[in-house]
Amino acid sequence: MKQSPLQKPIVASSEPITLIGGADIADETLNMCLRVAPSVVAADGGADRLVVTGIAPLAVIGDMDSLSAQARAMHRDLIHAVTEQDTTDFEKCLTRITAPLVLAAGFLGARLDHTLATLATLARLRAHHVVLVSDSEVCILARQGRSRIAVTPQTRVAVMPLGAATVRSAGLVWNMDAHSLAPDGVVSSSNRAQADHVTLDVAGPVLITLERSELPGALDYALGR
Repeated sequence: MKQSPLQKPIVASSEPITLIGGADIADETLNMCLRVAPSVVAADGGADRLVVTGIAPLAVIGDMDSLSAQARAMHRDLIHAVTEQDTTDFEKCLTRITAPLVLAAGFLGARLDHTLATLATLARLRAHHVVLVSDSEVCILARQGRSRIAVTPQTRVAVMPLGAATVRSAGLVWNMDAHSLAPDGVVSSSNRAQADHVTLDVAGPVLITLERSELPGALDYALGR
C-alpha cells in the first residue's frame, strides 16, 4: 500500500480528539478517553457506538461500508465519505484530522487483519501523536532517537518492532543494548519496568505497549512532554 499524504483537514482542532472505531470497547474505556478529549470523530461504523451513547461527533469519516442505516440517518449532516479503497478507515481519518493528540479507541482486539492494518498505518504515517487505547492496554509509536516515557515500576512494557529496528533501553527488567529487532526476528513482548521511567534509543518503527493504567505517561509521551 502506498503512503497516504495528509489530505485537506475535515477536522482541525487545537485540542485533543477522541477517534472511535468499530471494535468493541467498554464504557469505562470510552469515558477515560472522553475525559482527556471530549471532542469525537467516528471512523465509519464507529458512529454506531455514538448512537447508543448519544454522543454527537464532529464528523464521521470513512468509506461507509459498515455504517448502519440508523447511524447514517442520525449523523447524515456530519458524514464525509472517502471512497478510496487502498486505505483503511483509520488511515482515512488520521490523514484528515489535524490535532495535537488523537486517542484512538475501537481499533484493536477485533479482527486480526484490522489490528495489523492499524499498526501498519501508525508506522507508515509516523503518527507519534496517536495513542491507541483498548480495554487492556495503550500503545504508542516510539519516537526516533532518544526519548523517555513515564511508567509505574513493575508494570508491563512491551517494545514491539513494526519493521526492522534497533533499540537500546534503560529502565526495563531486561534491557536491550542496540538490539536488532524485527517482526520475524527478536521482539520484547513481556518486559517490565523497573524504574519510574524507561529511556529508549530507537531507529526504525517500534511500538510501545503499556498497561491501560499507564495512559497518563502515554499521553505525555505523545505530546512530547
